[in-house]
Amino acid sequence: MLKQAAAKSGRTGSLARLHAVNRALGDLRRGDAVLLRDGESAALIQAAETVDDEALARVISWTGSRPLLATTRRRAAALDLAPAATASAATVLLTLPADADAHIINELADPTVVRQVPAPPIALEDAPPHGIAAAAIELVKLARLLPAVALFPIETRLGALLARREGIVELSVETVAEHRSVLAQGQRRVADARVPLADAENARIVAFRPDDGGTDHLAILIGEPKGPGPVLARIHSECFTGDLLGSLRCDCGEQLRGAIRAIAQAGGGVLVYLAQEGRGIGLVNKLRAYRLQDTGFDTVDANEQLGFEADERVYQPAAEILRQLGFEQIRLLTNNPEKVEALQRYGIKVTERVPHAFTPNDHNRAYLKTKQARSGHLF
Repeated sequence: MLKQAAAKSGRTGSLARLHAVNRALGDLRRGDAVLLRDGESAALIQAAETVDDEALARVISWTGSRPLLATTRRRAAALDLAPAATASAATVLLTLPADADAHIINELADPTVVRQVPAPPIALEDAPPHGIAAAAIELVKLARLLPAVALFPIETRLGALLARREGIVELSVETVAEHRSVLAQGQRRVADARVPLADAENARIVAFRPDDGGTDHLAILIGEPKGPGPVLARIHSECFTGDLLGSLRCDCGEQLRGAIRAIAQAGGGVLVYLAQEGRGIGLVNKLRAYRLQDTGFDTVDANEQLGFEADERVYQPAAEILRQLGFEQIRLLTNNPEKVEALQRYGIKVTERVPHAFTPNDHNRAYLKTKQARSGHLF
């Protein structure tokens, strides 16, 4: 009985922490502050892209401190504040001049914001790899915001009192790390239905929800696939512009519909549809990357100009979904060797990589060449 009670208490505590993270993500998207703790250190954080002068003045009055800007070394390199050779996902802290306003913070975070003033003098230092600044960047990435955060140091006890008084969400860096683990691993099957498709009339869609209650992933079961032998499979990351609108800037729509046809023609299989728009950076940031591409950056450089890695996707949810469906061996429809390696790393045996390429058009030809030259895709 005591063990059961302890387990129930532990699960309740874990769920409460997950709910706190979800509320923090919503608050960051709205431009509100969140309190992060790491032992004896604490700071209020705001997503840099949402900061305005009123919010900046309010948080400065609460904390009595000027903000630092936490971002990735990739973004710092794009701003010429760090050598290009050192560009990485590591977190850095930028010390802003005393008169830095909200627009300067917005400019430093977002390369698509029109610069109104000369770049101010800025000092840079590396942030601890698992501290407050790194956790803050993790949170804004989870919120599908730019990887840049206004960070206001505050004494821990004062921060706790302020959070209670103002209704501010309070999180520890350990809670953020725990959330990342749950987000990657925990998937619950929540619904399924028969959905005849134009190219595969015998199809079912099964919905999976992450344990944190976040965005659902889908599996499209075509025919009657059964293990333990390898089934034909496609891991497809959502692409609103390509899958739904038929965008010619990428080959995603063709890959999606082509995979459904190929699986149906093979007699059955599965397509896992991951909620990881824009290689994991989200739709809004993908549109920002498109705007940068229109100025001459390729698809990899555009993501890195924004401060992201070239590809932020995680394939552990796909591996968990395949396992729950009973598919631990697959023949994978992909041109991306990294997908093969990632799925095998998470326990799915890929017995064959099945090529999955389509004729380029005038709008996506350069994009496909970049995928081949810089991301290792095989065409």
